[in-house]
Formats: sequence, structure tokens, C-alpha cells
Amino acid sequence: MPTEAQIYADIEALRARVSDTPDLYREVCTILFFRYGITPTANKLYQYVRKGSMSAPAAALAKFWEDLREKSRVRIEHPDLPDSLKSATGELVAALWTQALSAAQETLEVFRAEAQATVLEVRTAEALAVKQQAAAFLERDQAQQATMAATERILYLERDLAAARASRVALASQLETTQRQHAAVEAALAETRRDFAGELAKRREALERSEERYEASEKRALLEIDRERTAGVKLQKDLAQSRQSQQHAEERNRTELAQLQAALGDAQQKAGVADGMLRELRTQCQQQTDELKFLRTTVAEGEARKRLLEHELAACRESVSRLERKLQERPKAAAHEGEPIKTRKRRQRSVA
Repeated sequence: MPTEAQIYADIEALRARVSDTPDLYREVCTILFFRYGITPTANKLYQYVRKGSMSAPAAALAKFWEDLREKSRVRIEHPDLPDSLKSATGELVAALWTQALSAAQETLEVFRAEAQATVLEVRTAEALAVKQQAAAFLERDQAQQATMAATERILYLERDLAAARASRVALASQLETTQRQHAAVEAALAETRRDFAGELAKRREALERSEERYEASEKRALLEIDRERTAGVKLQKDLAQSRQSQQHAEERNRTELAQLQAALGDAQQKAGVADGMLRELRTQCQQQTDELKFLRTTVAEGEARKRLLEHELAACRESVSRLERKLQERPKAAAHEGEPIKTRKRRQRSVA
């Protein structure tokens, strides 16, 4: 079923292509009637287009029906008939034409039989009258009247025959018109069948492509399922191995934990012993530190005394050296008392 959104979308597309208002209304009539199977009316056209005055959709609708009748040569009174009746239109026209032809032929045969019977009756009566003419002169007037009546009857029958012939001609003309209409309907039906066959072929092709895509998707899905199953089996195996490894690891961890706890107990015990020893060592270290401080103080005092003694020793050594020089100079001075003063001064300078 068409939606209003689709209809409005098609009409908006027409607005972009068709600017003339009557042409736009005729194109909208064509879309509604042929594409969506909706009988167009002036109100519907104006409701969809809303352009121009109210006379514009009415004129366009009249022109549309006139063009449609001219092209199809079939009087369209009910374009919105069901599809089952539309598909049986050709058969219905053929059946109507056959029935009309049969009825016309039957009527013509009846008229012919009546005319032949009447003519036979008249001829029989005329023969009887001729035979009885010699013996029935007295009845001549009656016979003449009867002959006149028969003549009138013949004229009446001839008129009826002429009317039957005219009806036959009219029926033949109507039959020809019906045949032309039937041919037009057959042509339209053939074109519709071709369009339907083309559309059906396109739908089949699209369906085949969809089936191929579906089969390919199904194959891919099956492959994915197989891969997922394989991966699931592998994951289950890995999970089992992981659980087993985890159990082994837990057992090892428990064993190591027990060992670590035992080692921790030993270490705590050793730490207690070491702590006691550390306290003793700290006490000893403090005592040694105090002794070291005392020794450093004593050493510093000894160093000061040593420096003082070294200074005094150096002074003593210097005094001894002066005394030794003086002692050495005295014998020389005694030996050289007789030298000139200049030579003695030069020796003294060189000694100095």
C-alpha cells in the first residue's frame, strides 16, 4: 500500500521538473492512477498540489480522462475495480461479444422463420384462392381483402425484416467496435503482461541475488560458528589446563607458604637473638665510642704536648747548634788572629 510520504515525495520531485500548473496536475493524475492505483479527483489533486485555483485540477482531470479514453479507446467508468476483475476484462468483453452475436443470429433466424412461414402461408392461401377463383367468384371480394391483408402482412414483415437487417447492421457495427475495444484491451493487457514479466524478472533476479547473498552469509556464519566452536573447545582445554596449573600452583604456593612460614619463624627467632646481640653490640659500641672519645681527647692533648715538646726540642737544637758553631769558631779565631783584618772579614762573610 502506498504511503502519503511516498506520494508527496513523488509530487515534490515533479515540482522540480514541471513548472506549468496544468501539466503538473496531469502528471500528478498519471502518478496517482498508474503508479498507485488511486482514482484521482479534483479535491485530491488540489490537496496534493495546492497550486492555482480549484478550476485548474478539475480541468486537468477532465483532460486526463479524455486523453486516456482517446488512447485506450475504451470507456473507463470504474478505474478502481479490483485486480481480479481487471484481469478478466478481456474475457468478459469476448464473452459479451459472443453472447451479443448469438442473440442477434437467433433473432435473425426467428425473423427469417416467421417471414418464411408467413410467405408460405400467403402463397398457400394465394394458390388456394387461384384454385377456388373459378368456383368462388362470390368470395373474390373477401379473397381480395384477404390478399390485401396478406399484402399488408407481407409489407409489415418486410418492414420487420428491414428492421432486423438494420439491427443486424447495428449489431455488426457494435461488434466491430467491441472487437476494436477488445483489441485495445488485449494490447493494453499484453503491455501490462510484458511490464509485469519484466518486473517479475527483475524481482526474481533480485531474489536470486538475495538468496546468493544469504547463502554466502550463511556459509560465513557456519564458518564463524565452526571457528567459534573450535575456539571454544580450545578455550575449554586451555581453561582445564589453566585450572590444573592453578591447582598445581596453589599446591606449590601452599608448600612454599608453609616453608616460608617455617623460615619466617626461624627468621623471627634468629631476629630475636640478633636483636639481643644488636642491643649488646650497641651497648659495647657506645662504650667503645666513649672510650674512643676519651682516647681522642687524650691523643689530642698528647699531640699538643708533642708539638710543644717538638717546639721546645727545636729551640733546644737551635741553641745547641749555635753553641756548637760558637765552639767551632773559637779555635779558628785563635788560629787566625794574625791575619789581616780584610781577610778575616772575608772569611767571616764566607762562613756566614
